[in-house]
Amino acid sequence: MSVTVNGIDELKKLAGSDLGTSEWIEVTQERIDTFADATGDHQWIHVDPERAKEGPFGAPIAHGYLTLSLFIPLFTELLDVQGVTTKVNYGLNKVRFPSPVKVGSRIRLTARLASVEDVPGGVQIAVDGTIEIDGGGKPAAVLQSLSRFYA
Repeated sequence: MSVTVNGIDELKKLAGSDLGTSEWIEVTQERIDTFADATGDHQWIHVDPERAKEGPFGAPIAHGYLTLSLFIPLFTELLDVQGVTTKVNYGLNKVRFPSPVKVGSRIRLTARLASVEDVPGGVQIAVDGTIEIDGGGKPAAVLQSLSRFYA
């Protein structure tokens, strides 16, 4: 379920609110291979399914940064900010990868709008996010993302 706000004033009213949970997406070997090609990170634990079967996780796993990059499409399912001129990623305060994402796993995001603070020309939001693995005991990623929205 997506929350839509129109403008910075409406966004400020959401500070401290839970934003809900995204839909599940599958992390396929094709997605992992495409990420490896884009980043040049072709470590066998990600891109060699036969060798990875014998590795510590029993299957290929997604790159941690691939999991992190999926925050954006998952987050856009949860919050739509309209009535602003520019939306930019500003950075991260914290990222941890408690559990690997094995190929074929499904992940989703649960998020909370931790804060909304004024910056020159707009606001900066901090979002506490947890990327869960379907059937997993530990999350794939726990993070706090920073974004800026300009009027």
